[in-house]
Amino acid sequence: MIGQRALDDPRNQLVKEFVRIVVELNANYFVFENVKGLTLGRHKNFLDELIAAFESVGYRVRIPWQVLNAKDFGVPQDRQRLILMGARRGLELPNYPTKHLAGTTVGDALADLPNADNYKSLWGSDEARVSAWSAPASAYARDMRCVSNDCWHYGYPREWDRTLLTSSMRTDHTEISQRRFQRTDGGRVEPISRFFRLSQGGVANTLRAGTDSARGAFTSPRPIHYKYPRCVTVREMARLHGFPDWFRFHQTKWHGARQIGNAVAPPLGRALGTQILVAASIRPKRISRAVVLGDPALLKMDMAKASAFFGVAPPIGRRDKKSGARKRKQHEIEAELSLGK
Repeated sequence: MIGQRALDDPRNQLVKEFVRIVVELNANYFVFENVKGLTLGRHKNFLDELIAAFESVGYRVRIPWQVLNAKDFGVPQDRQRLILMGARRGLELPNYPTKHLAGTTVGDALADLPNADNYKSLWGSDEARVSAWSAPASAYARDMRCVSNDCWHYGYPREWDRTLLTSSMRTDHTEISQRRFQRTDGGRVEPISRFFRLSQGGVANTLRAGTDSARGAFTSPRPIHYKYPRCVTVREMARLHGFPDWFRFHQTKWHGARQIGNAVAPPLGRALGTQILVAASIRPKRISRAVVLGDPALLKMDMAKASAFFGVAPPIGRRDKKSGARKRKQHEIEAELSLGK
């Protein structure tokens, strides 16, 4: 089984839990996804032990494992992730998907979205009513807007308000920061903030979840919009990740960004799922029955209210204040960066 030294790492403890859940569910197939760093250095030894752990409990893993990049599967983001695919012994092993759809750009993903800066209501809310939407110019944007039945693929269609721009709360940037952002060329890093500016014809950098509570619970830096002198909204992050527009996130930028940064890009997930269907000789059927979205009030709960509502312990602990880490306002961060602190 997995060595004790490897399990002393909290991240590897979570991996051990993944093995346990697969076994307890008696799953026919599994997909394991993690950061590329798990394939390097001492973590590579842990990866070998993980594969051995699966084999010791009755599962086979498709070897060699693969590092797949979401941009090779239609996602406008450079996102490399380790993928392990496996099956219970006696079942056909799925193959890793091969690059089949590339070339989606940041412009393809974002060009049709309304500019959040045009809506005052987005200072205190994450949603705004939009009277007229630009027609999606790219196939990718049409898929995200769900303008045809094909966009649902083999999932349940959703009933949703297409006139509502959601997950788009604005960020208060200083005028100085906006001028710096505007001077930064697409595909470059703004030298003071170290934020990456998107290029309309390129792909986004890897969208990350940010730090945990032990390291201050900070939002990971969001890239700068290719057209506007501001960081992208959560909805724009969702577009760069492959989430359709009906999918909503927590209204705060911190939680919303974490949800996206921690997620497998949906188009890549669909490619992985397709390989499992092939291995299991399953021919999927399209579903016509629509599903109503959940209560949006759930997206506005803070951690205490959400924990009480679902009857679980708070999953994110108190911030570590001994290190001086605290939740700072945007203008405080930018002021410190401009002074070289």
